[in-house]
Amino acid sequence: MSEAGGRRGCGCRVPQRASWSLVAATAALCLVLAKSVCTAGAAPMSREEKQKLGNQVLEMFDHAYGNYMEHAYPADELMPLTCRGRVRGQEPSRGDVDDALGKFSLTLIDSLDTLVVLNKTKEFEDAVRKVLRDVNLDNDVVVSVFETNIRVLGGLLGGHSLAIMLKEKGEHMQWYNDELLQMAKQLGYKLLPAFNTTSGLPYPRINLKFGIRKPEARTGTETDTCTACAGTLILEFAALSRFTGATIFEEYARKALDFLWEKRQRSSNLVGVTINIHTGDWVRKDSGVGAGIDSYYEYLLKAYVLLGDDSFLERFNTHYDAIMRYISQPPLLLDVHIHKPMLNARTWMDALLAFFPGLQVLKGDIRPAIETHEMLYQVIKKHNFLPEAFTTDFRVHWAQHPLRPEFAESTYFLYKATGDPYYLEVGKTLIENLNKYARVPCGFAAMKDVRTGSHEDRMDSFFLAEMFKYLYLLFADKEDIIFDIEDYIFTTEAHLLPLWLSTTNRSSSKKNTTSEYTELDDSNFDWTCPNTQILFPNDPLYAQSIREPLKNVVDKSCPRGIIRVEESFRSGAKPPLRARDFMATNPEHLEILKKMGAASSIDAEDGLRFMQEMIELSSQQQKEQQLPPRAVQIISHPFFGRVVLTAGPAQFGLDLSKHKETRGFVASSKPYNGCSELTNPEAVMGKIALIQRGQCMFAEKARNIQNAGAIGGIVIDDNEGSSSDTAPLFQMAGDGKDTDDITIPMLFLFSKEGSIILDALREHEQVEVLLSDKARDRAILKDPEMENEDQPSSENDSQNQSTEQMLSLSQTVGLADQETPERPLDSHSESSSPADSEEAAGSAPSEQISSSTENHEPASLDGECTDLDDQLQEQSEREEDSSPNVSWGTKAQPIDSILADWNEDIEAFEMMEKDEL
Repeated sequence: MSEAGGRRGCGCRVPQRASWSLVAATAALCLVLAKSVCTAGAAPMSREEKQKLGNQVLEMFDHAYGNYMEHAYPADELMPLTCRGRVRGQEPSRGDVDDALGKFSLTLIDSLDTLVVLNKTKEFEDAVRKVLRDVNLDNDVVVSVFETNIRVLGGLLGGHSLAIMLKEKGEHMQWYNDELLQMAKQLGYKLLPAFNTTSGLPYPRINLKFGIRKPEARTGTETDTCTACAGTLILEFAALSRFTGATIFEEYARKALDFLWEKRQRSSNLVGVTINIHTGDWVRKDSGVGAGIDSYYEYLLKAYVLLGDDSFLERFNTHYDAIMRYISQPPLLLDVHIHKPMLNARTWMDALLAFFPGLQVLKGDIRPAIETHEMLYQVIKKHNFLPEAFTTDFRVHWAQHPLRPEFAESTYFLYKATGDPYYLEVGKTLIENLNKYARVPCGFAAMKDVRTGSHEDRMDSFFLAEMFKYLYLLFADKEDIIFDIEDYIFTTEAHLLPLWLSTTNRSSSKKNTTSEYTELDDSNFDWTCPNTQILFPNDPLYAQSIREPLKNVVDKSCPRGIIRVEESFRSGAKPPLRARDFMATNPEHLEILKKMGAASSIDAEDGLRFMQEMIELSSQQQKEQQLPPRAVQIISHPFFGRVVLTAGPAQFGLDLSKHKETRGFVASSKPYNGCSELTNPEAVMGKIALIQRGQCMFAEKARNIQNAGAIGGIVIDDNEGSSSDTAPLFQMAGDGKDTDDITIPMLFLFSKEGSIILDALREHEQVEVLLSDKARDRAILKDPEMENEDQPSSENDSQNQSTEQMLSLSQTVGLADQETPERPLDSHSESSSPADSEEAAGSAPSEQISSSTENHEPASLDGECTDLDDQLQEQSEREEDSSPNVSWGTKAQPIDSILADWNEDIEAFEMMEKDEL
């Protein structure tokens, strides 16, 4: 493209030699064109309240960052429940999640530019000095190329960008001489060997010291990587090239992007989740906008903004058209097959797609951004946080929440685009939920289970890198920030790269010879930039009118079911047959099943969906006897409900999901195993008895403590070191006899969770706990000292130092057998937890335990979703025999033929049933 030409974006043409300020203005255009139109859907928030919320974000960051520096640094991350650092190799492996840890003080590097955004310039200067003094990038450790790029390389570049900005202002960093940039360059060269493949796609992992394929490297044998892993490198690598003049980094990242583009499915223009780095064959052929693909799309659009290459915009627009054609089913975003894009690949969504409304704002497609964001907000209001995965009828699929920032990111961009104060209220809700449910004395703890409120001993670096940055910017006015944020572009980790890089040290990389780019088709620029006359046509309530129909979508609707019912009513046809309604003895159902796939594409879609639902229903029926996890919440001083332990339920005794929770002080029983009449009934009367597992059946223990007057029981595992983090959740079974005589609640804790209560009992005279189906709001625990809990403060934290010391001796608290999906990048699932044996060490052979190796969302926790039509009304929780045990006779051949046609898709569904993100 000639210098006289320009690059188009947001319907604008910018001279190729534009000043960096003009480039910045162009990049910001998609955010600010609509800002002057403030919708009247929510009352304007006063300047004072915005400042108060901004200050609250600052205090929350200080709480998280300060505890990391005090208790964890120089470790990579803070373990907020045990108040210590997470050092790789010294803690039990968490699988692929640990690939982000490289013994390079990850959280500190990831937080560098956040310190500047939050106007903590002194702390930033101190942090940079610590990085230069302490961080070693030459460690013998295998790390994720993707994570190291976005968190460490991005963090160093973001820190360098703001360091030179501060130096130019003349007040801070006057001593700085590009030291962070030199570290970034060193790290960049360490990552380059990962690209030594025939395709140019990088290996997913690399050894920082030994590289790839050497015996000492312990890596280099992988064949697959995720699309986001290979496609989320261009911003950091190109910025490194533009900063240093070393073009090799940008060239390698471009080659990887070119290869992914060439391997797209040509008829659908979609990409799969996982690809073979040597052959280019798609390994997982499902496609969506969530985990495994998400930031690939993000970087195509942002690479155009930062680098000024029209080819990136054309690719993004081509993919975006396919996404809106096949994946977008407003307000849902559902994965499809790349070869059969009209067929959904799964019936659930993952939390990482929450970034997509923000990307749609940058694209300029505001309406679907508002719709999807509102749907996600309704899910958050139901569960306090966004579960890692949830179904199309908004039940929890995976219950964890590792304090992901993607929803806050989209909230910020929607507010920037609309000026609607509604999004300030959304941000306020996020702040309140973090303080109420995730805040602990040593930081903020991830949620192990959003249903029970139990915690996990992790505080990922992205929480400080992104969450506080977006929340602070949401409430900040321009004068609250010491530099112009519009001069920078956010990476996927929210690191800041200056837009003036677009005109600096431009790469002379070769043109993609396999796909010539012509003048861009104007049709690709539909909705490229917000236009206030289109977004808000003579109606300041436009955004509210989009949100209003979705206000009750989570509680009262099944969006896909509603859409199908409406389509059926319009066409005069009956609603599709659902697996949950199928009865093998119903001739009409058999006739419908016979026609599936034969009459039309609609019938084929119904047929494939039916088979998928049958597989999922079968899996659910195999686990229908599973009970959901329970919660043990320590509510006495100095805990006040902050510590929540995940407990296994019992198949006998009081059902906490149907009755009010049990509250009481704890006392150890004598004998401790509870296998005979208690010798200290006066100590346990009216209290919750602590008993040890082993030597007799659970039901016998329950009867003995009940006869002594206990109001509940907690069985603590006698297998020292057992933990819900490494063992599957299980439930205590009865003794094969009638257990109706047991009327008290019984819960089970693994050894490490039980030791938290035992340690508390040794340190404090009285320990009061709450046994319930899920953690209760601290505000309703009615402790007289709870008055100070609504607004956590440093004084309150200091009151709880004894809690921190006690917790430092204990281990992770959380729900067992929940594999946490990796960041947007990760196509490699964590190692599945091994099935727990029926008996733990020290257990009597007669002790019966029902254990599970998977955790599926019980319907009773979320309730059923009701469709509009009676024919689609949900059945009650009783399970019916859904297996078609019918002799088909002469009619078997057509069905067999249809099933043969579906075989490939059915196998894919079965694989995804076992799949972790």
